[in-house]
Amino acid sequence: MAAITPSASPATTSNGNGKSHRGSFAIMASLFFLWGFMTVFNDILIPRFREAFTLTYFQAMLVQFAFFGAYFVGALLYFIISVTTGDPIAKIGYKNGVVLGLLVAALGSAVFWPAAGMASYPMFLAGLFIVGLGFALLQIAANPYVTILGPEKTASSRLNLAQGFNSVGTTIGPLIGGWLIFQVFDKGGTVHGAESVKIPYLAFCIVFLVLAGIFYFIHLPHIGEGKIDRGAGALKHPHVVLGIIGIFMYVGAEVSVGSVIINFLGQKDIAGLGELEASKYVALYWGGMLIGRFMGAVELSDMRKSRKQVLLVVIPLLAYALLWIAKSAPLEAMRSGGDTPVMQLWRENIVANWGMFKNYLPFLFLCWVLFQFGKGLAARTLLIFMSTSAALLVAAIFLKGPLAMWCVVAVGLFTSIGWSNTFSLAIEGLGPLKSQASSLLVMAILGGALLPPLQGLVADMSGNLQISFIVPLLAYAYVAFYGAIGHKVGRKAQA
Repeated sequence: MAAITPSASPATTSNGNGKSHRGSFAIMASLFFLWGFMTVFNDILIPRFREAFTLTYFQAMLVQFAFFGAYFVGALLYFIISVTTGDPIAKIGYKNGVVLGLLVAALGSAVFWPAAGMASYPMFLAGLFIVGLGFALLQIAANPYVTILGPEKTASSRLNLAQGFNSVGTTIGPLIGGWLIFQVFDKGGTVHGAESVKIPYLAFCIVFLVLAGIFYFIHLPHIGEGKIDRGAGALKHPHVVLGIIGIFMYVGAEVSVGSVIINFLGQKDIAGLGELEASKYVALYWGGMLIGRFMGAVELSDMRKSRKQVLLVVIPLLAYALLWIAKSAPLEAMRSGGDTPVMQLWRENIVANWGMFKNYLPFLFLCWVLFQFGKGLAARTLLIFMSTSAALLVAAIFLKGPLAMWCVVAVGLFTSIGWSNTFSLAIEGLGPLKSQASSLLVMAILGGALLPPLQGLVADMSGNLQISFIVPLLAYAYVAFYGAIGHKVGRKAQA
């Protein structure tokens, strides 16, 4: 992926004095990777807790409610402070905001240890809530910081690139999480099933503490557009208000689909897969976001058209190969050893998995075609890709077997640019109000807390998990509307 970071790319933009922000972008990208890696662990926790505590779909989805609900609470507190006393980030700085967020996330991860010892589902939810509070502060600081590391017209490109690193985390997270929780630390009935999450989250706690120390001592330049005055100025812009709803719908839809993939693929009329095997498809779902976001970073940048076309072919093929290789990793053999060499098993798995991965190629080609129709325009691309995501869910509702399975898994590829494009369009032209608007947009991550339980409730009431996809379908339809019309509302009158 280094090929997309030359002078024309968003990662190497500079401020007015010509100083490059490549290093600052790289540092912030590590945060995007980290919270992507950990966020997707929730998709592994849901089936683990559902089995360990004998939960309904609705109760199990409270994992997402606790985690993403904390984003709302944390961002709401931030917004209230910004209205009454001014922007907190302007006071403590981006670096200190990141350090504080990491420390809070470390505390939440540490709660998993006593929660596992007590086999307490509510305590697990409390730990996830605290982690979410820490991530809320990280999101408020990191997203606008990335967008102002260069020209506003390429803000969507920079944010897509940063979100691409987030997707690297969400891609390998289910693979490692499924292996650790369902295999390495699963005691096979000798202890409570929730015990298998204790060690992984202790490791998260240590990583957060180490990163907090690193960020405390490094230098991040201050690049801003002025200190925010008291008041709720961001809410006076209609396109911001509609963008808040758009982020709510987008995150809710993205999380809802990812949350039910394991259970959906476990159904006999769909694929009949076990939890461990299905968790690898969760990795492919999030891996699609990796592909789409890196492609979006290229297509929405200001690099030469010829170079864009080359990278729009190279990036998906390279990422596709890496996903194929990663999914074929013989994780059990790596852990337990055996007579057959690991590399031999890996090669055999790569060959065996071709039958599955070839089904992903048509969707990859469709993604390339849709980027051509997007013509490098953030709003147009958002409309096209969210409409495609909605169409795939329509197919998933009415179809059965492998085709329904692949329609759901492929949603990740087309939902990829939703966050970055919606976020950048919502804060476009706001100047010093960007940080306040960012807190409101992060608050809208509440969608990830409310829509998954709503989908779970629809599944419980109807007795049909397929029908429940109507929830993310309608959410994607709204985000498509924002790309078509919503982002322009009130803009001309304010110009």
